[in-house]
Amino acid sequence: MNNCLSRFLDDESAVSAIEYALLASLIVVVIFASVATVGTEVASLFNYVKDQVILAIS
Repeated sequence: MNNCLSRFLDDESAVSAIEYALLASLIVVVIFASVATVGTEVASLFNYVKDQVILAIS
């Protein structure tokens, strides 16, 4: 058991995997924040266009 634990602690590939996982999670957070912001802006634009069309028709 000690041999297995010492091999695990000495293995640096786990550190690289953790770094890649953190980087991937940061990218996902940025993408979600961007999509949320762009989605709000697009919804606002469509509402503006809808209001202008209704105003032009009346």
